[in-house]
Amino acid sequence: MPKFAANLSMLFNHAPFLDRFALAREAGFDGVEFLFPYAYEADVLAGRLRQHKLQLVLFNLPCGDWDAGDRGMACDPRRQQEFRAGVLRALEYATALGVPRLHCMAGKLPAGLAPERAHATYLDNLRWAAAELAPHGIELLIEPINRYDIPGYFLNYSRQALDIIAEAGCPNLFLQYDIYHMQRMEGELSNTIRANLPLIKHMQIADTPGRHEPGTGEINYRHLFRFIDEIGYEGWLGCEYLPAGDTAAGLGWRQALST
Repeated sequence: MPKFAANLSMLFNHAPFLDRFALAREAGFDGVEFLFPYAYEADVLAGRLRQHKLQLVLFNLPCGDWDAGDRGMACDPRRQQEFRAGVLRALEYATALGVPRLHCMAGKLPAGLAPERAHATYLDNLRWAAAELAPHGIELLIEPINRYDIPGYFLNYSRQALDIIAEAGCPNLFLQYDIYHMQRMEGELSNTIRANLPLIKHMQIADTPGRHEPGTGEINYRHLFRFIDEIGYEGWLGCEYLPAGDTAAGLGWRQALST
């Protein structure tokens, strides 16, 4: 059976963030992930993880002003100093919280910037960040995101991400494969996962349309969960979806679709 991690930025969203750790444990999750830890002191978050015996499996590098529309800055040459400061801040949290991997959002292509310049900047930033994380045994992940949810996002396709990983040449740079995003952009889910399994260190799930629970849309999650087990994927599946109703009441899909 796959290992599911509750995304606390999306699940149990009726409760204050710090209360969601207890709710995830009560719902039977062993792992959690979230977008950002930076609004809280690291020791507060570490205490919640210890108290509820949860493993933190992933969070994002700082992405700029999220409320103002920032979705990362790694491809923006004007913000390289800001990006690098964010990597160091994330590293402080990662070492305090024992997280094994961090996700770097590419950001939106800045207006007027040639894609080739953005690509070169992105590569430079990924190499720098990967080198900073490597001595701590932390993996750096990049994730293609669909252009419908985030118009203008620089990284949209799995092939694009895999080519960047190969070009960067960093031994701790890997792919974060989001089934929801890739269904919207390209489909061909099973074959893509199989072909690139050694490079996939984290996956995330949601159904489409609506980005709700598995089983509410067009993706055949019964097949995918069985397939992911059969090919030997040992990582986590982050439940990064928008609950259609009450989170706990909607969790029946775990048993219904994965056994």
